Amino acid sequence: MALDLILIGLAVTLFPLPVMAFVLVVSGSRGVRNGLAFILAWLACLIAVMAVVLLLTDGQPPPPRSPPSIAALVATLVIGIGLVAYSERRRRRAGRRKAAPEPPGPDPAHPSDPSDPSDASSTSGTSVTSRMDDATGWSAAALAVLLQPWGMVGAAAATVVQADLSHAESFLALTGFCVLATSTLLAMELYVVFSPERAQRVLLGLRGWLEGHKDPAIVAICLLLGLWLVGRSLYQLSG
Repeated sequence: MALDLILIGLAVTLFPLPVMAFVLVVSGSRGVRNGLAFILAWLACLIAVMAVVLLLTDGQPPPPRSPPSIAALVATLVIGIGLVAYSERRRRRAGRRKAAPEPPGPDPAHPSDPSDPSDASSTSGTSVTSRMDDATGWSAAALAVLLQPWGMVGAAAATVVQADLSHAESFLALTGFCVLATSTLLAMELYVVFSPERAQRVLLGLRGWLEGHKDPAIVAICLLLGLWLVGRSLYQLSG
């Protein structure tokens, strides 16, 4: 169980979309406070899912080959297949975007005008920044809930069925998963708290890099985790 939770936690914390959104959250005028709201909502989702599973199992793993145990393995298998299918769909969509003809570049004789509503590239950054300046803690928390990679969290929930709360190792594994799945967000929040000006430059640069590399990252993370979940569940179902 511990190894599975570590791998799922790594996939969750490295998933690019929440990271990109969090950078925008902490870049607003109330960045530290909204970032904390984002993290608390993120953690609350993880803890709530774990708590529901533990309540259903009473903190005791079901016997091997019992209906609950088999159901958890089947759920893990379905989620793994779904992650592999999603990675392939994302890969194909990224390939189609690369194959599509690029729009003509800007005319050197007619530089872009920020006041021109037709110039989307010049206004998108300003628009997003202004919206994040108006964001509240509640909206940041709602964003965290929406951007939670629920497929991966579901895989973690199916894994937690095996937790035995009579052993300290299970507590450590569950705590470690929640901390690991939140570690990237926590690191960025602390960076903004202790070095706000430098953090703004570095994190915005990180977001710009992720904009160009998020598709390969999503494909790789979902594919690797999906294959692991499929292989593990098939092995245990056939054992």
